[in-house]
Amino acid sequence: MNIEFSKVSLFERGTLLELLKDAYSFDRRYEQSCLEDWQEFDNFFFDNLQIADKYGFMTTLHGKAIGFVSWDPRQMPRYAEIGHNCIATAYKGKGYSTLQLQEAVHRILQNEVQHILVTTNDDLLPAQRMYERVGFILQQKRHMGPGSVLKGEHWDYVYRP
Repeated sequence: MNIEFSKVSLFERGTLLELLKDAYSFDRRYEQSCLEDWQEFDNFFFDNLQIADKYGFMTTLHGKAIGFVSWDPRQMPRYAEIGHNCIATAYKGKGYSTLQLQEAVHRILQNEVQHILVTTNDDLLPAQRMYERVGFILQQKRHMGPGSVLKGEHWDYVYRP
C-alpha cells in the first residue's frame, strides 16, 4: 500500500490548508465557514513545527501528502481531542482515513490518556462510520446554532481505551 506517516515539518507551509480545502470541496459552505480557521491552523503548525510534529502527522502515499490528522494535547492525560482529520478527495473510500485514524489513536494512547474526543457533523456520514469502526462511541448530538453557515448537528464521539 506504501502508506507512511510523516512529520509535518517535511512539508511546505500551506500544505495543511490545501488538504483541508480539497477534503471539504464537496460542499463550499465548509470553506466559506472555516477558511480563516484553516489558514490560522496552517500558520500555527508551520510556525511551531515542534508542536506540529508531536501532535499531528501527514499521511503520504508514494511520498505524496494525501491527508493529515492533529490533536490537542492541552488536557492530557485526562483526554486528547482530535482536531483536523482529513484525506484528499481522490483518496477517499480506499481505507486511508481509517489507517490514519488508527495511527493517531495509537500515538495518542502512548500518552496514557483516559479518553479521546472528536466531533464531526451530521452530514459527514463516512466520517461517522469511520469513527465508529475504529471504536469511537457517539456521546451526544448538539445543534450547530443559528449563526453557523452549516446547518444541522455536531456529533461528539468518545474513545475509551
